[in-house]
Amino acid sequence: MRAYVCFDDTDILDCGRGTGKLGRWLMDRLPEGCTGWGVVRQQLLVHPDIPMTSHNSSACAVIDALDASVVPELISTAIALIEENYFEGSDPGLCVATEHDVETLARLEVFGRLAAVEVTDKDAARVAATGVHLSEHGGTGGGIIGAAAGVGLTSLGWAGRLIDFRVPLRGFARECSVAEIESAGIRVLAIDRNVGVPRPDDIVDTHDWLRPRLWGGEPAVPVLWAGEGRWDVVANRPGEER
Repeated sequence: MRAYVCFDDTDILDCGRGTGKLGRWLMDRLPEGCTGWGVVRQQLLVHPDIPMTSHNSSACAVIDALDASVVPELISTAIALIEENYFEGSDPGLCVATEHDVETLARLEVFGRLAAVEVTDKDAARVAATGVHLSEHGGTGGGIIGAAAGVGLTSLGWAGRLIDFRVPLRGFARECSVAEIESAGIRVLAIDRNVGVPRPDDIVDTHDWLRPRLWGGEPAVPVLWAGEGRWDVVANRPGEER
């Protein structure tokens, strides 16, 4: 069984960490029988009417477990993390769902798509999350909007960027082969206009940090051709959040 645990708005400016850290820390505190698959950063709408710390992104931890009996402990562990790391001025929200919550996930996917392009509100988040866990943990509780949207977008499988994975993303060398990356369960996909197929022994310049996207429910690294036998990952632009 796959579970989605999403945090949003758990930080403030200059607090020394972002919401993504809670997703990563959750992976170190999983109940027995659970395995962390990864943490996905979801980008939501940036708009003057939306309170945000900096980038309006949520962090969704993806966890594999034997069955739904672990969900209450996942929820209590996630809440404890929020409470232990609460900053006055933040507006934390938490959403937890599993792949078995089919009807709710369908609503959350629609809501996630909406929150990525339009201003929405807590009432809409609550309606979308009917049937699964959605909770406020301080301040205005506005983080439930991003938390619900993050679960929906992550379960959809075609949005977001992995900031953590079962294989350490920062553990790859600056230059490594396509085979090395794909052996870790991460696809290497060329996105040039005239798309070629990277060969196993081709070299990928990771820019010292792989940033897989969530495509088709799997991590994929988009690359551009950089000359015979070489590929360049699509890295962040200057000034963007890493």
